[in-house]
Amino acid sequence: MNGSFTGDGFGFGAGLGKAGSGIWEAMEQLRDEFERRVSPRQGGRMGRGDVRAAVLSLLAEQPMHGYQIISEIEQRSGGSWKPSPGSVYPTLQLLADEGLITAEEANGRKTYALTDAGREEADAAGDRPAPWQTSASRSEAGPRVGALPKAGVELAQAAAQVARSGSPDQVQRAVDVLEEARRKLYSILAQD
Repeated sequence: MNGSFTGDGFGFGAGLGKAGSGIWEAMEQLRDEFERRVSPRQGGRMGRGDVRAAVLSLLAEQPMHGYQIISEIEQRSGGSWKPSPGSVYPTLQLLADEGLITAEEANGRKTYALTDAGREEADAAGDRPAPWQTSASRSEAGPRVGALPKAGVELAQAAAQVARSGSPDQVQRAVDVLEEARRKLYSILAQD
């Protein structure tokens, strides 16, 4: 990981008065490591141009406001991609500047719609899969993409709870369980 954990692993052991103080740092390191190594695109980072393609594809179906676009992308990707307003709204402005969309304000919200030129561009891209489909296919690729990091973080959270409120005997039993889990994980990799 990004270095080594201090103390005896997760902050368990002799300093139970400070039990859990190192666990939060360890959990953050664990989550960061999973996100970086297992699923570098999880959390919404997509390739250049994906937001543009997604916006054009959605607006080809119907006019929408920015929040609807963000929500629709998240829903269609199965939650694996939720673009930020900081990427969607500048894209909308760029598309408007290019004459591909128009914005109409009503009830304090701008609703965006394709122009004829925008419809032509959206139609030209119609044979390619929408960006959220490639994002969703990554999340359906198996547990490697989403379930493993989530399980690892949940395990670290449970360990932190034991460290905070468990007796010395409970903490030692938790350490034994974690050590056994680590051995079993490595044995999975060792199997054919």
